[in-house]
Amino acid sequence: MTRRSQALQPVKATKATDSCVSCGADPERVQRGQALLIRDAAAFDVAETFRALADSTRVKIVYSLLHQELCTCDLAMIAGVSESVISQHLRVLRQLRLVKSRRGGKMMFHSLDDAHIQILLLVCLNHVGDTERQHADVDKMLALFGEEG
Repeated sequence: MTRRSQALQPVKATKATDSCVSCGADPERVQRGQALLIRDAAAFDVAETFRALADSTRVKIVYSLLHQELCTCDLAMIAGVSESVISQHLRVLRQLRLVKSRRGGKMMFHSLDDAHIQILLLVCLNHVGDTERQHADVDKMLALFGEEG
C-alpha cells in the first residue's frame, strides 16, 4: 500500500484524543507561543501559497519549471491539459509570485520567480517521499534558514 493510499484510509477510532487530559493551559508556554506567532498577514500569505500548490496541475507546472523555462504550449503538453487551463493556473501562480513570465516573440515563456518556490517544492517532495522519517538533513537545512517571520 502506498503512502498516499494509506493517508486516504479511514481513521480507526481509538481511545486517544487530541484533548488534554488535564485542563489548564500553561501561561508561560502560551505567552511564549503568542510572542513567537507570525503576523496575521504573513499567515494569510503562507496559506495562499499552499492553497495555490494544493492543485495537482499547478504542482506539475511548478515542478516542470524546476530545471527549465517553458512556454505555455510546452506546459500544456507536459501537464496533459489545454493551453487555456494552463493560462488560468499560471495567472494564479504569477499573482502569488511563484512563477514569472516573459514574452519571446510570439511565445510566452515561464520560469520560477525565485529560489524560494524551488526550495518549498523540494522540501514538500522530500516530505512526501520520506517514509523512514530521517530528518538529519532537514535539520541542517533549517539551521541555514534560521528564524524568519
